[in-house]
Amino acid sequence: MTETVATETEVKARMDAPFDEQIIREYLLDNPDFFSRYPELLLAMVLPHGERGTVSLVEKRQELLRSRVNQLEEEITTLMSMATRNERIYRFNTQLCRKLLDCEDIGELRQVLTAELKGEFQFSHVRLITVHDIDSELSTIWHKRLKQGYYFGRLTRQESHRLFGTEVGSVSLARLSEDNGQVIFAIASEDVTHFHPEMDSMLLEQVRQLLDHLLPKL
Repeated sequence: MTETVATETEVKARMDAPFDEQIIREYLLDNPDFFSRYPELLLAMVLPHGERGTVSLVEKRQELLRSRVNQLEEEITTLMSMATRNERIYRFNTQLCRKLLDCEDIGELRQVLTAELKGEFQFSHVRLITVHDIDSELSTIWHKRLKQGYYFGRLTRQESHRLFGTEVGSVSLARLSEDNGQVIFAIASEDVTHFHPEMDSMLLEQVRQLLDHLLPKL
């Protein structure tokens, strides 16, 4: 009911006005140099301000520009942070790839994979887990958690103990290709917020592809 009254009041005000505000709006949009021809209007016009009562159009424009500058600075900072992160991942993957290619057997590959990921990212656990059909708990994780090929987030206490032998904060799980049978590439962090469903899988996907390539040859 309140919204209807407000709308009717607004319509009545427009009808009572001696001019069409929409026409003025369109004219100003089509003539952005209007106020440069009549600069005295900038100081004469005032706008409501939540903290200072009213401000001139010039002050309002300056405030909007400062807000836009701050927004752009935040966006640049975010982009620089992402670029630094991506460069770190690229350098790490390049180094990891060289070391894994030098492994002579799967035992050595497991050791290198675990040491590198723990050393670089302080993960608590890194495992390659073979799923057998007779193991109902692992089979459930395989079919439930990894329907899409990946899983990021938290596990139940039972799932956590089955995969890592202890309770962990958050995990990253990935299926390896069928050429390797049913193998889960599992990483755990003590931080419950480290792995979450919205995160990207760039690092995990690159390592997973490398493992898919190497494991059948070992």
